[in-house]
Amino acid sequence: MSVHREAVETAKLATTFSEPVHLGIIGGTGLYHLASLTPVARLTISTPWGAPSSSITISKTSTGFNVAFLARHGIHHDLLPTNVPSTANIAALKSIGVKVIIAFSAVGSLQQDIPPRDFVVPNQIIDRTKGIRNSTFFERGFVAHAGFGEPFDPKLSALISEFGHVLEGDDVKLHSKQLDGKDLTVVCMEGPVFSTRAESRLYQSWGGSIINMSVIPEAKLAREAEISYQMICMSTDYDAWREEAEPVTVETVVGNLKANSANANKLAIEVINKLEHEIVNGNIGNDLAGSMKMAVSTSPHGVKRELLEKMHFLFPGYWEVE
Repeated sequence: MSVHREAVETAKLATTFSEPVHLGIIGGTGLYHLASLTPVARLTISTPWGAPSSSITISKTSTGFNVAFLARHGIHHDLLPTNVPSTANIAALKSIGVKVIIAFSAVGSLQQDIPPRDFVVPNQIIDRTKGIRNSTFFERGFVAHAGFGEPFDPKLSALISEFGHVLEGDDVKLHSKQLDGKDLTVVCMEGPVFSTRAESRLYQSWGGSIINMSVIPEAKLAREAEISYQMICMSTDYDAWREEAEPVTVETVVGNLKANSANANKLAIEVINKLEHEIVNGNIGNDLAGSMKMAVSTSPHGVKRELLEKMHFLFPGYWEVE
């Protein structure tokens, strides 16, 4: 689509949307829009945690199911992984009714059996970020603790695992715990520089399967917001652990990204079609409902009212302080 045509199409979209939107898609490197969906609105949302990475495009499937799309790194990919406003992104999606998020991300492979262009549905995370990203909605004066033993939604993982057959390309595979019979762990590093060979081998020794720069704090914030969350990872390279190969380069990554983007769209559309029925029927998207209401540790006398007002953006009426 030309820049002029895209601008014209954008101008025609509504700027408000009153229908519920229960499914959100977060696009990462190589996935900046979803084909086969009809855009109907583009929303600019302000949250107590600031503005999200991009406006949120609301699209409809052929059956009229609403899907929200947000570009993690901005529509022009001008945000470093460390600078992504994940709190605002998750809060904005929550505010329009999103119960389920599928997030896409380019990743490096830490295992020989996950070659470039394969897709991975991880079920575990190792956090190697540096503590400079805001990974919680809570703060001093309003403290809560969310369970994170299973950082992704097992139901979402199982559903996505059904669609490996839609991926095109010689020997391209979809990996998941259900399909591979073992944990698949994504290591999240700070970036933006790629790993050293020593770091890459360390992550291998820990049982890491893939590595990216985006799943934290996104997954933690989705859990606090009571949103079912699953990341779909697209392998672009072998990271830096193989001595017989050159360390990862941007050129290698970009070449594989193009192939991955087409498959990501195919996979997303198939998953959305199946997920629509599961969300509408209440089978997926409700397991975390109410989980944060009793997770607050701060006594009513210690709660700061201004923080409570911020949290009401996420959870209207959850907590009241006299």
